[in-house]
Amino acid sequence: MNIIIALLTFGIMEFVAWSAHKYLMHGWLWNLHEDHHTKTNHHKPFEQNDAFFVIFATPAILCFALGSYYVIPYLIAIGSGISAYGLCYFLVHDIFIHQRIKWFKRSDNFYLRAIRKAHKMHHKHLGKEDGECFGMLLVPFFYFKNELKSK
Repeated sequence: MNIIIALLTFGIMEFVAWSAHKYLMHGWLWNLHEDHHTKTNHHKPFEQNDAFFVIFATPAILCFALGSYYVIPYLIAIGSGISAYGLCYFLVHDIFIHQRIKWFKRSDNFYLRAIRKAHKMHHKHLGKEDGECFGMLLVPFFYFKNELKSK
């Protein structure tokens, strides 16, 4: 049952991340996220935007701490799902898309190309308004369809 809870939490995190990105990062927390949309800032090892790592890791840490202290396995499963999503976010967003570590530079997978294209469309907007494609793993079907056609 705990594996199911962790997998469900992982899936729900895509919608949590989408909502947080659209309404918090491009809303009242724009001051932390703005440097991520600045083209000249991507050569630095850290951005103000990296503060969101701590913000989003806090619920997982709390789930692990409370789940361990009070012996509540489903809290540990929720913390595991959140952490697994965080790891995927790091791998997909920071490493694959933004190449903060130079791995996975030449993927020929249509799904990964579609995710990269959708994220490029998100970053074409340098301001907090008029954004699009706020998700990470689920992006509009249009991008997948175009990548399948291009092959």
